[in-house]
Amino acid sequence: MAQTDILIIFAKRPVYGKVKTRLAVSIGPAAALEIYRQLLNHTLDIATKVEVEKIIFYSDETAPDNRTVSGFRSTTQHGVDLGERMKNAFADVFRQGYAKAVIVGADCPAIDETIVAAAFDTLDKRDVVIGPAYDGGYYLLGMKRVHPMLFENIPWSTATVFEKTVAICKNDELSYSLLPPLPDVDEEKDLPHLAKMNQHG
Repeated sequence: MAQTDILIIFAKRPVYGKVKTRLAVSIGPAAALEIYRQLLNHTLDIATKVEVEKIIFYSDETAPDNRTVSGFRSTTQHGVDLGERMKNAFADVFRQGYAKAVIVGADCPAIDETIVAAAFDTLDKRDVVIGPAYDGGYYLLGMKRVHPMLFENIPWSTATVFEKTVAICKNDELSYSLLPPLPDVDEEKDLPHLAKMNQHG
C-alpha cells in the first residue's frame, strides 16, 4: 500500500428519515438513524487504520456532519444510479493519479482494516477484487483502472449483483479475487450482525 492507493467510502449524510429507509419501516427512523451512525462511524474508524488515502463520496450535497467526517476529504457522488455513481467515483480518483482504488459502503458491520488492506494487496496480482455480501451484492470493489462494463446493465439492490459482476469479469477476461463473504445491514433481520462491530472495534 502507498500514497498512490485510495479508499473510497460511499455514504449518505446521517439525516433523520433519509438513511436506512427499509430498516426504518420496522424500527422507526430515529432508531434507523442511530444504527446508520454506528455503521458509518465503524467504517470511518477502520478506514483510519489503513495506510492509504481516503475520501468520502456522499450521495447529496447537504452540509457535512462534522462528527463523522473529521480528517476525511469528502465530495459528492454523481450519476443516475449506483453503478454510474461508482464508475464516476473510480474515474475521478484515477484522473487524480491514484494507481489502486477500493470502494466500500457504510453498511457492513463485520468489515475491518485487515480485509481492506488485503483488498489493496490483492490488486498487485489481480485486475479486480470483490467482497461478496450475504445478500447477493458486494460490500467492496477494487480495481486499478475503470472497467465500465462492471457498472452497466446491473440490477442494483438485488440478490444478483455479485453474481452478474463475476460473470462480467469472466466474460471480459478480467482476473479477479474474492474476499470473505460478509453481511450488510439493510433490514430488521440483519440487526444481529451489528454485534460484529463490537468484535472488530
